[in-house]
Amino acid sequence: MKVVPKDRAVHTFSREHKPVEHVDPGELIILEAEDAIGGQIRDESESLGELDWSKVDQATGPVYIRGAEGGDTLVVNILDIELADRGVILVIRKAGALAHKEFKSKAKMVDISHGFAIFKDARLKLQPVVGTIGVAPYGDPVESAVPYKHGGNLDCAEITKGARLYLPVATSGALFAAGDLHAVQEDGELCVASVEMAGRILFKFDVIKGRQAEWPIVDTRDHFSILTADESLDSAVKIAAEKAVEAIIKAKGWSFEEAYMFSSLVVGVAINQVVDPKKGIRATIPKEIVKVDDLLA
Repeated sequence: MKVVPKDRAVHTFSREHKPVEHVDPGELIILEAEDAIGGQIRDESESLGELDWSKVDQATGPVYIRGAEGGDTLVVNILDIELADRGVILVIRKAGALAHKEFKSKAKMVDISHGFAIFKDARLKLQPVVGTIGVAPYGDPVESAVPYKHGGNLDCAEITKGARLYLPVATSGALFAAGDLHAVQEDGELCVASVEMAGRILFKFDVIKGRQAEWPIVDTRDHFSILTADESLDSAVKIAAEKAVEAIIKAKGWSFEEAYMFSSLVVGVAINQVVDPKKGIRATIPKEIVKVDDLLA
């Protein structure tokens, strides 16, 4: 099995990057991931003022998937996530949902033990998440910290072991990269970080030829989630709602008015994160309502 070490990493998603590995559809590959802080914090006494921010939010890769071409959809199967035994969570002055308040920048180390993250006297069941995951975008390079149509720093709690992610391919080989593991993350990621982890991710890829979604789609056990991001939550919600209604129209053959009405009954809206350069939303649709084909153009 191929393994890509965590030092083979990028800080942008771009068609200009040279691939660090090549795989065929169906082939297994492991990406080793550094934590989102670039492995720079090993002790709570370390000063955050001395961090090298150029090392933050790296993604391991990119990986070239043979047979993927512009206009296709890359199907990313997340088969397993292995976490290190210790992570870090931090708050940064003037960042996060409460950036307007006065507080000190601070880091806290979080131990991982027997399936739980230990935060002071709280034991939180592990829910490993791949925070940053994507492919080369159409157009200019995009910083790995930014979520958008290509993926990127999606910080979506549904992108976990057993999930399937659909990403629009813009260039030959897709140029896939991923990292930024979270041991535990709730929707919103309010303080600007979760339990940031190093670890290993086992992937398998497939390709849907000649069709793609405009935005990333997560395929879970019982529903699909359309992931959108924009400068404000309001704008991101509008985009997600529009795409969900379009999928219902395609699935049911109904008018816009009928599908729009029905969306209030079956489409859920949740916040992925409120702290990244673009705010992230997901619109969820039950699988008994739409199929993958209804979500792809």
